[in-house]
Amino acid sequence: MDFQPILAAAAGGHGAVNPWAAIAYLVSGILFILALRGLSSPASSRRGNRYGMAGMTIAVVTTLLTHAPVTVDGGVDSIGLVEILVAIGIGAVIGIVMARKIAMTAMPQLVAAFHSLVGLAAVAVAAAAYLNPQAFGIADAAGQIFTVSRVEMGLGIAIGAITFSGSVIAFLKLNGNMSGAPIMLPGRHVINLGTLAAIIGLVAYFTFDQSPWVFWTVTGLSFLIGFLLIIPIGGADMPVVVSMLNSYSGWAAAAMGFTLGNTAMIITGALVGSSGAILSYIMCRAMNRSFISVIAGGFGGDDAAAGAGGTKEQRPWKPGSADDAAFLMSQAENVIIVPGYGMAVAQAQHALREMADQLKKEGVNVKYAIHPVAGRMPGHMNVLLAEANVPYDEVFELEDINGEFAQADVAFVIGANDVTNPAAKTDKTSPIYGMPILDVANAKTVLFVKRSMGGVGYAGVDNDVFYMDQTMMLLGDAKKMADDIVKALSGSGH
Repeated sequence: MDFQPILAAAAGGHGAVNPWAAIAYLVSGILFILALRGLSSPASSRRGNRYGMAGMTIAVVTTLLTHAPVTVDGGVDSIGLVEILVAIGIGAVIGIVMARKIAMTAMPQLVAAFHSLVGLAAVAVAAAAYLNPQAFGIADAAGQIFTVSRVEMGLGIAIGAITFSGSVIAFLKLNGNMSGAPIMLPGRHVINLGTLAAIIGLVAYFTFDQSPWVFWTVTGLSFLIGFLLIIPIGGADMPVVVSMLNSYSGWAAAAMGFTLGNTAMIITGALVGSSGAILSYIMCRAMNRSFISVIAGGFGGDDAAAGAGGTKEQRPWKPGSADDAAFLMSQAENVIIVPGYGMAVAQAQHALREMADQLKKEGVNVKYAIHPVAGRMPGHMNVLLAEANVPYDEVFELEDINGEFAQADVAFVIGANDVTNPAAKTDKTSPIYGMPILDVANAKTVLFVKRSMGGVGYAGVDNDVFYMDQTMMLLGDAKKMADDIVKALSGSGH
């Protein structure tokens, strides 16, 4: 293909407009919007993914055609183009291998890792633009970067560095390489506020002075504040953290899109940034917490940790077995299953679906109740259930199913704790007070699968449901318990 007509149309430096490129980027933007719409429902998520892939393909191809590397005499630098295509190929191979090998239970840390790469890419682009601004068309003949480009560059590198370092900490916490408990530094609020103020002040000063010390100080402080902001956040707040970092990565990409004069990056970044911000707001509402309180320090970070470290009151509870659970559920008319992070850790989703299939064969009406912040990323439980081929029409969100627990014969809770804890409604001193919960306590019988009675949820709060008269505790590994119930239901466990 002859690149010269396209390159000629794109000539003119930063901000030049190629009408064909503009149309292509508009099409890719529309496809990205359709992708977000499709991803809003499990039933249309595959179609949404296809729209997103098509939009990204159009955007990448258009960028390559309109920004192909050129030689000194204006021709196409074939060697440079080959290097770009090889890099894309290497990235594609890595992505395909990871997608095929990654366990669905490890999806939260994979998402965090991807966010870190987006942030690091924004930092690399900003650094390249700063070191050679004339090659990016953002400087005059004397090498002075345009004021508006300095603002874009400063914001891009700050947000990108925060996204990278924050995502690294999130990955380490989610992957178990770092404790999921909040890590509270002394004077952390003063340190964080001081660091943020310094970053904002230096970005403003950068518009007047493009000295290297200003640029690299902003970069270093931004990497630092990313670490400082995420280490105090506990595991229960991880869904908010993941969606927040998703938003950051979008805004970083949008800022770099302005620096590069790339419409597709601006559109994509703005979509990711705004959708991530909205998702963070939804997650915070689901926990009845403000976004600032999440960022200021971990879920139940001080009070809950103190409570968890105190003496736990010994209260009577009713033990049960897989045979007991199988008998109770087989005699029921309506069973509501409540999955949580414990199910994800045990990888019990397939055994759980088999259990539900056995119950449905016996005429039991089975539904799944999903809390918005169950798991370690938004939609974590939905993803795991979809991977186990649970029918979409059996899965319900909190607001759609909460009123049905009063009519349920059995609420089967597997690995969920804080999201079912009545203390959120009754105890004003509890760190989870005010958080909407799934009302499993209203069911006639509650079967609660838990590894042991010694542990508490991430919020560090004991759950009164464990000790109710209608609750039977099924202690042990969630997958083994579900497998044993399936055997009992099929008759092979007797």
